[in-house]
Amino acid sequence: MDAVAVVAEDLRRRFGATEVSFLIVDLTGKAVARLATAPGAKGGREAERIRIPMFGSVYEQVIRTQRLFQEATGQGLRVIVPVTNRGDAIGLLELLLPISPGDDVLDEVGEAAHILAYVVIANGRFTDFYTWGKRSRPPTLAAEIQYQLLPPSLSCEAAQFTLCGSLEPSEDLNGDTFDYALDRDTLHVSVTDPMGHDINSALAATVLVGALRGARRTGAGLAEQAHLADQALAEHGRGHATGQLLRINLHTGRAQLVNAGHPWPLRVRDGTAEAITCEVDHPFGLAVSAPQPYRVQDLDLCPGDRLLIVTDGMLERHGETVDLLALLERTRDLHPREAALTLTSAVRDAAGGRLADDATVMCLDWHGPQETLRHVSSGADTQQASAGRTKR
Repeated sequence: MDAVAVVAEDLRRRFGATEVSFLIVDLTGKAVARLATAPGAKGGREAERIRIPMFGSVYEQVIRTQRLFQEATGQGLRVIVPVTNRGDAIGLLELLLPISPGDDVLDEVGEAAHILAYVVIANGRFTDFYTWGKRSRPPTLAAEIQYQLLPPSLSCEAAQFTLCGSLEPSEDLNGDTFDYALDRDTLHVSVTDPMGHDINSALAATVLVGALRGARRTGAGLAEQAHLADQALAEHGRGHATGQLLRINLHTGRAQLVNAGHPWPLRVRDGTAEAITCEVDHPFGLAVSAPQPYRVQDLDLCPGDRLLIVTDGMLERHGETVDLLALLERTRDLHPREAALTLTSAVRDAAGGRLADDATVMCLDWHGPQETLRHVSSGADTQQASAGRTKR
């Protein structure tokens, strides 16, 4: 946290900022927590964190648009800048500057926010402070395990794609997980859903995700990854789980998947949403009773498509009351980060805020292998997002 305070002090010294705040996006994606930027704040951790709902606020606007916001106040110019790295909307930097600082100063503030994103990512390896700041309540043991299985960043931008995952946990935590990895020429994506509840599902998810990551990191193909995950669950007596593994070659655009008893993927193409019918193989964990190999299938994916991989919590129980295909079409123009949150929130709202099953989404926009010039180092999108400013 001292590193963030150093950045804040640099902004005060260089630009005469009278107030500097860092606000981190919490795990729900629906609020930000204002964290102290001065070391040695009194009153303990609770005195250093103020949780602010984002809905309808200027903070939501900046996160959604990834554009700098500015407004004149009686004390100076209020400036809010996204703190984002490769589509991962970490939070916001809010400053109070002297009136009319000039475009060059605002550009430098934007650069400082981008540097702050790297500072938070790097320091997050050594401290629990940012993890604590993202949480609105202490997690159960099962929830702690489940959160640690998710990728460090829920979003990722590259020239060829934009990807984001969202997980709305149920009351009992059913062990849903999602994962991705980006190699030089390949994007790997997985979504898994173990049977069971609480600690049992969390332990099953641990075995499953560990097996999949270990296989992926040794260079195993999709079928072998699925086979090893299947064996791991069976050998450790952790029941069974459904899952979907996806691999996309970034140079050719060829997409392949393995479906292990999982709901079909969904796709939006030219404004129309539909399920992609594919062959469904046995769930993970049935290696003894169902020894047939997993099938690697080609997936029809074209530039401009939006692909959605969901767990059954998005489709069953309270999910049945949500017209998911219609909602997919209505949210097509949203960034995958916003779309994924909107979809899982719709199911949570349908359940009155108390889900009986985890609701999980991985949302992928495929821009195509020909896209090599998109600017994705910081914000949501392209040249436009990085240059834009909003005034009030």
